[in-house]
Amino acid sequence: MKTKIKAGIIGGAGYTGGEMLRVLLQHPCVDINFVHSRSNAGQPVSGVHEDLYGDTEICFSNEVDQGCDVVFLCLGHGESRVFMDQNLLPQHTRIIDLSQDFRLAANNRNGERTFIYGLPETNKNKIQAANAIANPGCFATAIQLSLLPLAANGLLGEVHATGITGSTGAGQKLQASSHFSWRVNNVEAYKSLTHQHMQEVGETISALQPSVHAINFIPWRGSFARGIYLSAYTNCSLSLEEAYALYDTYYADAPFTFVSRKMVHLKQVVNTNKCVIHLEKEGDKLVLHTAIDNLLKGASGQAVQNMNIMFGLAENEGLNLKASSF
Repeated sequence: MKTKIKAGIIGGAGYTGGEMLRVLLQHPCVDINFVHSRSNAGQPVSGVHEDLYGDTEICFSNEVDQGCDVVFLCLGHGESRVFMDQNLLPQHTRIIDLSQDFRLAANNRNGERTFIYGLPETNKNKIQAANAIANPGCFATAIQLSLLPLAANGLLGEVHATGITGSTGAGQKLQASSHFSWRVNNVEAYKSLTHQHMQEVGETISALQPSVHAINFIPWRGSFARGIYLSAYTNCSLSLEEAYALYDTYYADAPFTFVSRKMVHLKQVVNTNKCVIHLEKEGDKLVLHTAIDNLLKGASGQAVQNMNIMFGLAENEGLNLKASSF
């Protein structure tokens, strides 16, 4: 690509906006045209994201540049739809929304745009032709990547899953359960069987296996900053070897999803766009353990992966990130 993609970021002061900056600043095919933040307009982005000091001179802006090829909406849930209604971006500008505002089929339109659900491992062809993407939720990404091969082959039974996420999953706004003195050395379940991401999971899985059974999910808050670790199980007639063959085949061309014969852990994936899955078989139960970084494969990294697909780049362009192993 001779001409670089001109990108804009809306909501650049939060966690996902900061991760978007970190990735795009190193992306060889992207120039960042503007980073929008009403509360920080005029201030250098390195004043908020202090790890970027010396990496960029970009300042936050209160203006929306109409000349971008792609705009990332790193806004809170409910805010992206308001932004789209108030800012008529040119039709040629591609939109990638990281909120939940446009993920469901009943809510995926805004004016002339139809938002395509941006899970590359099952929707790549539609993403290639899209001009608007609804990026999946973080827990939704982990759950779906755990289950896709089974559902695609009509083998998914009732699912029971538990997943734990770090404090960044709650966003940057301070609340009681993200305060250090509450979070450290602590764990808590929340939104048992009612987590909002289950609606998008249901739409994806039922499209692959219409006779889908219940997917029961209990999320936990953990005493760490970033990452999601998910464990799920379902009845399955396949042997462990057959299950591994199924998963290996399904993810053979997925550049970020890996099937491991060893137990997975968070340090394999934190600070990367990877998803790593491990399988176990106990009696008639197939157990699935999945790890992702909630801010990258669960948010900004997957958004850049979707951008790469939309613009005809290699999926892993600008996303060869190294995990912090120690």
